[in-house]
Amino acid sequence: MDTPHKPHFIRPCTFIWLVLMLLTGTTYAIGEAGLGGMAVMLTVLGTAAVKVQMVANYFMGLRRTRWLWRGIVLGWLLLVMGLITVAYFKALG
Repeated sequence: MDTPHKPHFIRPCTFIWLVLMLLTGTTYAIGEAGLGGMAVMLTVLGTAAVKVQMVANYFMGLRRTRWLWRGIVLGWLLLVMGLITVAYFKALG
């Protein structure tokens, strides 16, 4: 029995791309507003982390791989975020 395929209004990869553009616009607006402080740094860093995970999962195809490969990318992300945070605190004083 053939069931008609209901077309999606928007494809998942297009939705992810739109979310990435929204997050990019948010961090751009924060930068243009000249905001600063720890909360802003953590917000921008968290937004970047979400974007990295979305790109890795949906555009690099890690969503359908074993946890080893996702763990490698997540470990790299945590290392870079940690180094950026250390550099931020070191620059403060």
